[in-house]
Amino acid sequence: MMGRAHHTIPDMKPADAPHLGPALIAWHLRSGRHDLPWQRARSPYRVWVSEIMLQQTQVATAIPYFERFMLRFPDIEALAAAPIDEVLHLWTGLGYYARARNLHRAAQQIRDRHGGEFPACFDEVIALPGIGRSTAGAILALSRDERHPILDGNVKRVLARCFGVEGSAAERAVEQRLWALSEAATPADGVATYTQAVMDLGATLCTRRKPACALCPLSEGCSARRSGRQHEIPAPKPRARGAARPSRRCWMLFVRDEQGAVFLERRPERGIWGGLWCAPEFASASAATAWASSQFPAWRGTPQALAPVPHSFTHFDLEIMPLLLDGAPASVEPAAGLWYNLQGAEGPAAVGLPAPVRQLLQGLTVTFL
Repeated sequence: MMGRAHHTIPDMKPADAPHLGPALIAWHLRSGRHDLPWQRARSPYRVWVSEIMLQQTQVATAIPYFERFMLRFPDIEALAAAPIDEVLHLWTGLGYYARARNLHRAAQQIRDRHGGEFPACFDEVIALPGIGRSTAGAILALSRDERHPILDGNVKRVLARCFGVEGSAAERAVEQRLWALSEAATPADGVATYTQAVMDLGATLCTRRKPACALCPLSEGCSARRSGRQHEIPAPKPRARGAARPSRRCWMLFVRDEQGAVFLERRPERGIWGGLWCAPEFASASAATAWASSQFPAWRGTPQALAPVPHSFTHFDLEIMPLLLDGAPASVEPAAGLWYNLQGAEGPAAVGLPAPVRQLLQGLTVTFL
C-alpha cells in the first residue's frame, strides 16, 4: 500500500495514467534498485550495453557479464575495434548471440558515422542495429533524462494489470493501447527515475508469477488485483491448440588430436548460435562418420558416443548427441576451422562458444588429462 495518501490511485482508469509517475517515483526512492553497476558512472554507452544484456536476461545473470564487458570494452571505440570473436567470447553463456553481434555492428556505425559519440537523436538511436523503439527510449530516458515512453516486457505487464488491458501484447491493437498508456504515464520531470521505477516494479513485485501485490504502490487501484485476475492479465501469447513443444536432435562430432585440441568450425551468422564456434553438426551419426572418413582417411573405426546433452531454447528443446573421434591426425585445412585447446601453453582462443559446447569441451579436457 502507498505510504502517502496523495499518491494513492483508487480504481485506476486510463485517464489516471499520468498519476503513475509520482506514485512510482516515490516508491522507487524508498524501495527501488539504486546500485546496479550500469547506474554508476551512468552514460549512454553503459546504459545501452545493459539494456541489450537485459533483453531476455535476468539482472542477477547480467551483472557479472556487464562488469567483464566494461572491463574489456570501457568505451565505444574499444568495442568497435575489437574482433567479433572476442565480443562473442565475453558473451558466451548469456545466450541470444545476435545481441552481441548487433552491439558490435552498432559500435562500428557509431564510430564511423557519429564520431564515436552515442547519438542524442532518437531517430538516430533507433536506426542502430538491435535497437527498437522501447530500447531507444530507455537509453535516452535513463542516461539523459529525456522524456521517452518505454514498453519492455515488465512495463507491458504493469500497465496491462493496472488498467485491465485484455488480450495478448503480441496483438497489434493491444500493443498500441499499451504504448498509449505508457506515453500518458511517462512524466515530464524525473523521467530517468520513473523509467527505472516502472521496470523495477515489473521485475521485482509485479512479476509474471506470484506478484507481490501487498507491497505494490499501485495495488489499491490495480484493475487486475481488484478483480483477482493477476494471473490472467496480461494474456499469454496464443499457441496453436494441442501443439506440443518442438524438440530436435543433432549429432556433434568432437575431433580431438594427440595434443588434446578439438576441431571447431564457425556457424553461419543466421540461425541458432550464429557466428559462434562449434563442433561440426550432423543430422545423424552415420553422416558424422562419413564426414570423419572423408577428412581423416587414415583413421578407421566408429566415433565413440558420449552422453546426450539436453539444451532448451525459447521455442524448442535440443538434444545434442556428442561423438568423439580421439587421436586423429589434424588433416583439415586451418581455413576450414579452428583447433581449440583448453590446455594449450597459450591458453584457449578467445572465441564465442555455445554454453553446451563449452560444457562438453570442459568435460573432454578432464577425460584427456
